[in-house]
Amino acid sequence: MSYQLRDALLSDVPGILDIYNDAVRNTTAIWNETPVDLVNRQAWFAARAQQGYPILVAVDETGVLGYASFGDWRPFEGFRNTVEHSVYVRSDQRGKGLGPALMTLLVERARSGGKHVMVAAIESGNAASVRLHERLGFVTTGQMPQVGVKFGRWLDLTFMQLLLNPGAAPTSA
Repeated sequence: MSYQLRDALLSDVPGILDIYNDAVRNTTAIWNETPVDLVNRQAWFAARAQQGYPILVAVDETGVLGYASFGDWRPFEGFRNTVEHSVYVRSDQRGKGLGPALMTLLVERARSGGKHVMVAAIESGNAASVRLHERLGFVTTGQMPQVGVKFGRWLDLTFMQLLLNPGAAPTSA
């Protein structure tokens, strides 16, 4: 399988939209129940760019195969060194190593950008995602039973985190 990992371009947003909406419709990876439109994903893309946060894509001749990004974990100054990430792979490309490849590059970007912690919020039944994060060094830090609902059932949330720069001094605002 030949693909390229790179920063997303505005022209990649329709492919990102397709992957996002497939996850909304068919998985518990995203806890939204309503698909979004192109304007929504363009606004998301612009907000990430304005904040200086990356959006990475895996692409081949067929288009966007997967994407990953991170953003602020909480909107308070005291959390400025912590980010929460998202990684999604097109349904026909899962299990081919794209998730780990995107995540590895995303972690490098967060680390080189001076972030201290990366947080993952994973639906607890998503064993493949939990395993992926464990392989990348994330540790489980919390379990929240029945905090969400989708497809007519309660969903549990697993929090995992990765210390990006252990021993680093806190940065000021």
